[in-house]
Parts: sequence; C-alpha cells; structure tokens
Amino acid sequence: MVRAEEHPEGAGPFTTRLTWRPRDGGTAVWESRLARKRARLTVRATGEAQARTRQADAVAVGRMRRLNAIAAGAFTVGGALFALGAGLAQFGPGDVTSAWIYFTGGLFFNTGGYASLLQSINTPHRDGEAGRLIARPWSWWRYEPARIDWLSTFLLFAGTLVFGVNLLSSLLQGLSVHQMNRLVWAPDMVGCTLFLVSGHLALVEVCHGRPRMRAHELAWWIVAINQLGSVLFMVSALAAFTRPATGNLVNVDIANWGTLAGAVCFSVGGMLQFSERP
Repeated sequence: MVRAEEHPEGAGPFTTRLTWRPRDGGTAVWESRLARKRARLTVRATGEAQARTRQADAVAVGRMRRLNAIAAGAFTVGGALFALGAGLAQFGPGDVTSAWIYFTGGLFFNTGGYASLLQSINTPHRDGEAGRLIARPWSWWRYEPARIDWLSTFLLFAGTLVFGVNLLSSLLQGLSVHQMNRLVWAPDMVGCTLFLVSGHLALVEVCHGRPRMRAHELAWWIVAINQLGSVLFMVSALAAFTRPATGNLVNVDIANWGTLAGAVCFSVGGMLQFSERP
C-alpha cells in the first residue's frame, strides 16, 4: 500500500519510481532499474540543494556487480556467436556449422537471461523509514509478477529457453517442411514475441511510463538497442518461414541479415551493460 507521503510513478499496475520522506526528513527517490542495476537510490537531506546517491550495503553491491558482469558477458558473447552463425549461413560453408554456432550462442543467452532474472530476484529492498537499500536473503527463485523488472527479466529468460527449443530442433536432420515450421519456426516466433514484450517493459521501466527518448541515460541506450535487436530478430523469424508449396524460406537473405544485425545489437547492448554496474 502506498502511504499518503509517497509519490509513485510508472505505468499501469507497475511502480518504477517512488519518492517519499524518510523519518529523518528530506526526500528519497527509489527507481526500479537504478536499484536493480546499481544498487542505489537518491536522497536529499532537508536544506540541501543537491541530491546525492546512497548505495546499498556491501553484500547487495557485490551481488549486483557479479550478476551484472555475468549477464553483460553472456549477452556480449552470445550476440557475437549469433552474428557469426548468421554470417556463415549467408556466406559460409552451410547450415550445419551455423546451427552449432547458434546453439552455442543460445547457451550464452540462457545464461544472460537467468543472470538478469537473478538480479531482479535479489535486488536490495527499500527501507522506507531510513531511506536506504538493504540486501535481501539470497534466492535462486521468487515469483513476483507485480514488479515490472521481475516480469521483464522473467519473460527475457523464458524467451531464451524457447529459443533453445528452436536451436536444438535446427540441429536435427531430415525434417519435413511441416516439422521445420512446427519445431524450428514456431518456437522462434514465440521467443521473438517474448523478447519484444520483455523489451517493451524494460523501456517502460526506464522511462517511468510511456516509452520515449531519454538519450542522456546509459540505461535507455542499453534497453533501446536490445529492443531494436528484438525487432530485427522478429523480422528474421518472419522471413524464415518455410513455404509448404516450395520448401523454401520466405526470404533467406532477410532471415540471415536480420539475425546478424539483431545479434550485433545484443552484443553491443551487452558491452554497454558492463558500465551499468554499482
């Protein structure tokens, strides 16, 4: 329940920023992504003109730093492998080599997705009275769909798992057109959809409401670049449908180039994420 002295901001049922008055006076501002990624909030004491950041305790900071490094590294490498696989599919020796590279890249995406979810699960919680963040008991899993960061990262992780079905099925040989569309293309579409919804929620979280330009913020660039990657993955998936009448993809060039460009976006987003740490 929101107290009378609290001012929540966000979209729909989600609160992405909360301003309140701690017991020692002044004001404190909690932001969902800032707490999750940098383990900090903003405070301004009574009489102070400038706000200052207040970081969580050492336990929470250490956790967020390690999880951020794992997620950033996994998406950087996973995106690079997907780009390599798409390049080989377009110009290289054949589908089998690309399929194994995609599969390996998918394992890195799984790791990055779960590390991102763990960041949300173990985000330090707000001590409203003292105006600070403190570590929560470590957990490998919590169900908290009322939090926008949890829902966004959960859908991201779920998307990587569905992509895993697509990538594993693509290693199979001798599939019929129907089997290709059911086992490879359909999971690809589901995974892309989950990525797009996750990315939209991440934009809402960063923008504290309707998505808009916030070019002065590193977090916005990371989320926006990743969402562009999700859009390109969806374009690639649509072009990768196998026509039953001919047995050919709708457009193999668009499928490969869409995957390559989208993968580069995720790799760049991962590299930028290294700087978004406590």
